[in-house]
Amino acid sequence: MIWVGEKRAKRLLVGVILTVLAGLTLLPFFVTLLMSQKTNGEILNHFWAWPEQLHPEYYGKALAFLGGYIWNTVLVGCGTIVGVVLLSSLSGYVFARIEFRGKKTVFLLILALMMVPGILTLIPAFMWFKEFPFVGGNDWLGQGGTGFLNTRWVLLIPYISGGQVFGIFLCRSFFERLPESLFEAARIDGASEFQLYYRVALPLCRPILATLAILAFVGAYNDYVWPLVTVSDAAVQTFSVGVTLFAGEGNLEPGETMAGYVLGSLPLIVVFALGMRYYVAGLTQGAIKG
Repeated sequence: MIWVGEKRAKRLLVGVILTVLAGLTLLPFFVTLLMSQKTNGEILNHFWAWPEQLHPEYYGKALAFLGGYIWNTVLVGCGTIVGVVLLSSLSGYVFARIEFRGKKTVFLLILALMMVPGILTLIPAFMWFKEFPFVGGNDWLGQGGTGFLNTRWVLLIPYISGGQVFGIFLCRSFFERLPESLFEAARIDGASEFQLYYRVALPLCRPILATLAILAFVGAYNDYVWPLVTVSDAAVQTFSVGVTLFAGEGNLEPGETMAGYVLGSLPLIVVFALGMRYYVAGLTQGAIKG
């Protein structure tokens, strides 16, 4: 009986600690919501007090200015998801299930790219996209002007290529753990190598793909430096840059800026809500080899 009581006490203590940590995690978002309904005077004089009057017009102004930026970022994020998930799963399958000369060396070289800080490649990448010829254009991708600059290609290509390194690692680790008997049975039935990937391996790695999708979307959504350097056209600019413009264009009410932050965080909340059940499982299955 004493042992059972101690076990319940430990569970209660763990529950309290996790609740406190969850509250501390959500505290910044709560403060942002609170500030988005307060005037400048209320923020300065009564920071923790409830707003004396609600200001829904702050959200209207923020949405009118930032709506296009948010939409652009969602488009770029969704394109990044498609590219990262498709190419990472294909490459991971090749490194896990197909034998070819130099496979381990190539894989190690790809993993070595994780050790290179992105800031080191900022200037070379900028010059490459600036000088590389861009033919054509449309409303979705942007018209360009100087190479790939001011197009969505200048955002999509680095996000997709950069997100693949970790994605290849996860997918390869998962595909290596799949029983060979599954693939042998499919080969006996006449399945090609692509059918083995598409019909056998891919359906089994949904947690991995969900993890990659979340990481790719969040990475593209939160990036600030690369869009700031490569995109000057507001028609294809992203939210992280747009919200700084909104805060700096004579915006005397911080509540409007906070309302913009709240609106900008909604797509991230939706993505996490849809994929969170697979997120932890995906990281665990891809990183731990059985």
